[in-house]
Amino acid sequence: MKYILLMTGTKAGVNAYREWSKSDVEAHFAFLGRLNRELTESGELVANDGLGSPEEARVVRAGKDGMPVTDGVFPESKEFLLGYWIVDVDTPERACEIAARLSGGPVPGANQTSMPIEVRQIMTRRSSELA
Repeated sequence: MKYILLMTGTKAGVNAYREWSKSDVEAHFAFLGRLNRELTESGELVANDGLGSPEEARVVRAGKDGMPVTDGVFPESKEFLLGYWIVDVDTPERACEIAARLSGGPVPGANQTSMPIEVRQIMTRRSSELA
């Protein structure tokens, strides 16, 4: 079963991260790198990426004649999608175990974070089933 693990953060959290020392940022990314390697070696990691900063976000809708109409930036937004992991695991519980590890990454002061990680099953269908 494939799951997408969505990491979200608040504007305050993003701003606080920007204040971290270089060594704290390096420690956090080293943790993520180790976890990604473990998931790759186990065959569970399908894909993962961080996303551009919240200031770059846009919402796009179809306007007249299908032309894009964009809104943004949304400084009043309370939460932002920061990144994602797609994992292929045997059980929903395993997806939640991975999400908990992602949630508990290191932060300054030898502490760990408790970032919310949304776990959603990816519903795959053949195109013939969608008709």
